[in-house]
Amino acid sequence: MALGLAFVYVPLAVVLVSSFNTDRTFGWPPSGLTLEWWSRAWDSAGARTALLTSVKAGLGATAIALVLGTMASFAVARYRFFGREAVSILVVLPIALPGIVTGIALSNAITTTLQPLGVSFGLFTVIVGHATFCVVVVYNNVLARLRRTGGSLEEASMDLGADVFATFRHVTFPAVRSALVAGGLLAFALSFDEIIVTTFTAGASVQTLPVWIFTNLARPNQAPVVNVVAALLVLLSVLPVWLAQRISSDPAGGRI
Repeated sequence: MALGLAFVYVPLAVVLVSSFNTDRTFGWPPSGLTLEWWSRAWDSAGARTALLTSVKAGLGATAIALVLGTMASFAVARYRFFGREAVSILVVLPIALPGIVTGIALSNAITTTLQPLGVSFGLFTVIVGHATFCVVVVYNNVLARLRRTGGSLEEASMDLGADVFATFRHVTFPAVRSALVAGGLLAFALSFDEIIVTTFTAGASVQTLPVWIFTNLARPNQAPVVNVVAALLVLLSVLPVWLAQRISSDPAGGRI
């Protein structure tokens, strides 16, 4: 396990250290340490625009995932209907498929259905593409919480005279609130560092931060800035995952 974790996290640590390297190349060990590249990365208009685009795409995809994932989880957990298990499979399937398959399918769907309606490749199509797999994490988090809490508390609330909306506000929503926050944070993290689906759904004028890194990786004069942006991407991806884990765990360390 230690070797496996080292194989994953040591290269990430190398990227972080390299972002302070005085050398312009990816040489190791660093010949010195400097903050110059962080300053240049901040002054890079392309990097700032790509960061803003990634944030917009992540927030949009997370909002869609929260709505659709929550609705699907309530339908599966609270109702019995024909094809209920098929719904679960269809919701989870996009994250299990290879990203390139999902990207090609979405690209074909946009070309054949949305473009005739005047919707071209751009930020909107990126958000829709990211939402297809972001729904999964929200759905799984909320469904697990609903199955754990059951429906007895809601039934007791209604037996005591509360209507549907009061029961949802005072009983159901507080029970799933932390699951929604955790699912939303994970969905944002997934969207923020996605590159394969983005490549197939973004137009020429839209460039997220991972796509910007991939595009500038082969440019020698951009190597130090790419290191800085990659380090920033690692930090921004770790934060929501850490927060989601903290929110979905009780103080004793057990899962709620």
